[in-house]
Amino acid sequence: MAEATTAAPQLGGTAKLRYARVSPQKARLVVDLIRGKRAEDALQTLRFTKKRVAKDVEKTLRSAIANAERKAEDAGETLDVDELYVTTCYVNEGPRWKRMRPAPMGRGFRYQKRTSHIIVEVAEHHRAVSQRVEAAATEARESKGVKGAVRKARKALDQQRNKQGQPKKKK
Repeated sequence: MAEATTAAPQLGGTAKLRYARVSPQKARLVVDLIRGKRAEDALQTLRFTKKRVAKDVEKTLRSAIANAERKAEDAGETLDVDELYVTTCYVNEGPRWKRMRPAPMGRGFRYQKRTSHIIVEVAEHHRAVSQRVEAAATEARESKGVKGAVRKARKALDQQRNKQGQPKKKK
């Protein structure tokens, strides 16, 4: 009988910035810079981009990363933030604010203030997913049975001692 391998879900997060007071065309120039990059590299790129909307996109990206961390924590999984990539990011047009400007001879010129919706999604790289699955499988094998339970207890005690600053016991 063949053993069925269950693929671990790819952990990720999404963040949306809605009604940003910037033209979608201008926002797309910045968003195109980070699409497909590692999250860390994308943050560095946004930090040094000389566009006003870069701060808004950076804030949205940080929110997506935090959402991914929270989602992994709730699922009981471990997530390496260094393995996150910007999978999807795009800008949609939001509602336009219609305004009037006084014009000569009692007329009014109409102009529009454009808004945009910025959507950023981050996810784990497929290599990181396979590494996470392998690590979970080895830990499950190690913690199997009585010896595994003893190992777990020793590991927990060592972690407590490290937090308290006590040296490890020698065998």
